[in-house]
Amino acid sequence: MNNDGYLLGYDVGSTFVKTSLLEIETGDFVASATSPEKELEIMITEEGWAEQHPHIWWEHIKRATAILKEQVGKKLDDVRAIGISYQMNGLVIVDKNYEALRPSILSSDNRAVKIGEQALNSLGEELCLLHMLNSPVNSTASKLRWIMENEYDIYKRIFKFMLPGDYIGMLMTGEILTTPSGLSEGIMWDFPNDKISEVILKHYNISHDLIPTVVPNLFDHGVLTSKAASELGLREGIKVSYRAGDKLNGAFSLNVLHPNEFSVTVGNSGVMYGITNKLVGDSRFRSNTFVHVNHQKSHPSYGVIVNIYGISILNSWLKRNIVTFGSDTLTYNQMNKLAELIPAASEGLVVLPYSISAEQTLDSKSIGVAICKLDMEIHSKAHILRAGQEGIAFALKQGLEIMTGLGIELKDIRANLSDIFLSSLFCEALSTVTDTNIKLYNTDSAQGAARGAGVGSGVYNSFDEAFIGLKIAKVIEPNSKKRETYLEAYLKWYQVLKKFL
Repeated sequence: MNNDGYLLGYDVGSTFVKTSLLEIETGDFVASATSPEKELEIMITEEGWAEQHPHIWWEHIKRATAILKEQVGKKLDDVRAIGISYQMNGLVIVDKNYEALRPSILSSDNRAVKIGEQALNSLGEELCLLHMLNSPVNSTASKLRWIMENEYDIYKRIFKFMLPGDYIGMLMTGEILTTPSGLSEGIMWDFPNDKISEVILKHYNISHDLIPTVVPNLFDHGVLTSKAASELGLREGIKVSYRAGDKLNGAFSLNVLHPNEFSVTVGNSGVMYGITNKLVGDSRFRSNTFVHVNHQKSHPSYGVIVNIYGISILNSWLKRNIVTFGSDTLTYNQMNKLAELIPAASEGLVVLPYSISAEQTLDSKSIGVAICKLDMEIHSKAHILRAGQEGIAFALKQGLEIMTGLGIELKDIRANLSDIFLSSLFCEALSTVTDTNIKLYNTDSAQGAARGAGVGSGVYNSFDEAFIGLKIAKVIEPNSKKRETYLEAYLKWYQVLKKFL
């Protein structure tokens, strides 16, 4: 390993762009910056649609880099490699001049659901599960088919279609590339044959010519062009050597690379991500399987994701509506302290935290948030706060049971020391009800992208070198004294949930 210099990672989401700088020799975090100050605008021109202009991502990549440069100065002159984490399942289409033909269709856009459902019915669940380990419902492939059916004049002008990270990589290097991971998240990968899926391409009549060149996630994707370098204020020729979707990269940032390693994130949604070397898919399509970032034909690596979309909103809703009085409000830390005053199991109060839409773990049913077993003589707002956090932990346990049912053994849980994992109450509930240690780290997706760039560029000779700077900040162990209490509370919670299904 050549120890000189730094690694730069970008996390390009639908709400913000973050960039982080790491020192190569130590793997230590140096600085980070985000843009914009408020969330990026998402265009919703029709119900169920969600779009963004791709050039907005580039503008905020430039701004975030400029802010970072104000912090670290000439250290950016010594950046050796760049990595990209990006919002998954989006679609960008460009013409021969590499210009975007329309706004990007985001992962949260539901316009292609019916197209995907028709494909699933036509192809058959067994065939989809056998070859793609997933359902094509609302996939990137289905969104591309939607453009073919509804915007054919635009479709005829497509030179290549890309995922958001592929587009950012194109702007940086001038190369149009994609990855097996990216195609698998778009439901365009044939897992048993380890190649592009002929099944879905033939069904949707999508030409191979529209697919970018396929290369590994950890690879020499090109170098920063003079134009990109000038716009970013970076040195020309820096290697761009890693890209991965945000959920895959979120797991990678926690060094989740080997079978039975798990990560859990509770941010925009509740994401459970486990590694397996076997071809597994859920016959009820409650999970998704993707090609993981370290996959090789000789050493298969797949990431199984269970995603609970609604649980992220509950805590912020409680903050706005339960503990806010005029201009007076509690911080999340104060909410946690208030909830800790209530004993485990919330004295019988049950909260189901499914707050957005059709939940994949509930066979795509939409049940909404429910506060049940409320006793007005016993329960207070503190009970609701505690039951809310326990409800999130129980929903995650139910999701993890789907994954263990697929043969992935839960050894420990890795997570960032952020968001709801800052709550000792929540950590205790999740650790105890799953009987699993939780390892908490101070890291983020942009740092993970930087470490990936170090591996992909050859700066690091191994993953062990890449993660030398990743330190465990805290370990949560199951509370044996409360084990039975939490298990009984979970069983009661689950019985309530079943009444809504």
